[in-house]
Amino acid sequence: MAHNYGMIGRRAHGTSPYEETIGFSRALRVGPVTAVSGTAPVGPDGESWPGDAADQARRCFEIIRDALLQVGVPLKDVIRTRMFVTDAADAEAIGMVHGEFFGEIRPAATMVVVAGLLRPEWRVEIEADAYSPDLG
Repeated sequence: MAHNYGMIGRRAHGTSPYEETIGFSRALRVGPVTAVSGTAPVGPDGESWPGDAADQARRCFEIIRDALLQVGVPLKDVIRTRMFVTDAADAEAIGMVHGEFFGEIRPAATMVVVAGLLRPEWRVEIEADAYSPDLG
């Protein structure tokens, strides 16, 4: 049975073409905890974001930031990121973009090389978790 978070939960919606068909929220905040779903490099039109791994990572982090703001959570509250990359050679470029967004925040972070993502043109997909005790 599906849980209805009702008044205790806030949901963010994004531009992923899969949110409706798969049935997920871009981000879900329940009390002080917010989870941001795996975020791929998708433009406002739902199409894949062009560019290299750094461009795609930047787009993912922008989507994550915007989703957090939709549920009232600042980027500084992110405590963990998970980056799934399709080519280990892109790790440095993606890591540099992570530093642009989180250099002073310094959340726990994981980067994993995977065999592939949902669309072959995606080079990175990123998740984030935040904790906001002041917002509970």
